[in-house]
Amino acid sequence: MNKALYLRKKYPKFVYENFNYKFSNNDLKIVFSFVIKPGIRFKPEILIKNVVQKNLGNINKDTLDNFIFNLGLIEIPSYWKLTCSPIIEIRAGYLNKDQIRWWKNIFIEGMGQFYYENKIDWRTKNFLNIYSQSESKPSKLFLGKLKNRYLVPFAGGRDSIVTLEDLKKKNKEIALFTVNPIEKILQAVKVSGIKQQIVVKRALDKKLLKLNKKGFLNGHTPFTSLLSFLAVFCGVIFDYKNIAFSNEKSSDEGNVKYLGKTINHQWAKSSAFENKFKKYSRKYLAKNINYFSFLRKYTELEISRKFSKYQKYFPVFSSCNAGMKISAKGLLGAKKRWCGKCPKCLFVFLTLYPFLEEKKIIKIFGNNLFEDRTLLSAMKDIIGKGKIKPFECVGTYKESRKAINLSIKKSIKNLPYLLKETKECLQKK
Repeated sequence: MNKALYLRKKYPKFVYENFNYKFSNNDLKIVFSFVIKPGIRFKPEILIKNVVQKNLGNINKDTLDNFIFNLGLIEIPSYWKLTCSPIIEIRAGYLNKDQIRWWKNIFIEGMGQFYYENKIDWRTKNFLNIYSQSESKPSKLFLGKLKNRYLVPFAGGRDSIVTLEDLKKKNKEIALFTVNPIEKILQAVKVSGIKQQIVVKRALDKKLLKLNKKGFLNGHTPFTSLLSFLAVFCGVIFDYKNIAFSNEKSSDEGNVKYLGKTINHQWAKSSAFENKFKKYSRKYLAKNINYFSFLRKYTELEISRKFSKYQKYFPVFSSCNAGMKISAKGLLGAKKRWCGKCPKCLFVFLTLYPFLEEKKIIKIFGNNLFEDRTLLSAMKDIIGKGKIKPFECVGTYKESRKAINLSIKKSIKNLPYLLKETKECLQKK
């Protein structure tokens, strides 16, 4: 019996028991209670900074409870994945049939990479059943009007910087939304000049990491979907109508086929998820919220071209995930802004190279990644000549090849190693 089947049999039910929250020192502290039966209990926490309770007069208790209940639902995948229990029982609140279908889709589509990495077949009969309290409840949808200003989820990468700067040009009123902001994100926030910030601290239960080390199942979860729920909630709390994410056109392309399904590392950033969440949000969370992606019509290559004009961010921006570890208190900062060894670093280097002087891009990354022979395999994966597209937030094969051609034109007289090898690779049928 493989590990997933063994764990599903041993731990047949995941229960979302309840949630609690309190206002303390102008912060809203939320604690969720999850149980994997028999006997594994979790108490993850979320802290939303600078929430003044008296300013929530237009949000009644039922509506507030509904938002927090839904935040608990989107926290479930991080803990459910340990055992892949065949039953999820929702005791903390009510879900109708439409909502249950929606949430089941999150667990099937959003966890695709997790199933691929753990060789799990989600197509089996009764793979997952979600049960909720049976009695119907009156609607808790937030119906209030919100100020026509913009909340921008911000992590100090190219995408959110381009969104922010474009909105600044339009003279929009903006606040930055950050979750567990580490020092390098705070440096980018400082450069942005935006004073208004909404900060969320998310703390995983320590037992999650301990169980990972003991050999329970682990893998990718749709993190951007969690950010979406948090951002909409904060938009309502702090009175921001527009939630401007920075997910681009490129995120719609998947990575690999598995059991007849396209597995997409960026599914939670895709237009498919955006459209599903938009409908869910307006029907079950906040009717008048405007959740959208500001960069949906652009490719990663186009975003790099736009970003290349914002030189003030060059010393502080970063998109590298290597060296970033999750602790019980959230993300721990990497020692270096760019590791220079991962597919993400290579992809960002590749898409910026055509638009920047070589000395400027080398100053950003520390060296010329095109001369690093150890990155040839990653480059082939990025352009579709390798095994699979890397499980990173990289662009489409088409735009990566376009970036290669633009880079070759720029360096035509003396091609660096990776461009020379890639050119030959692309010329082969």
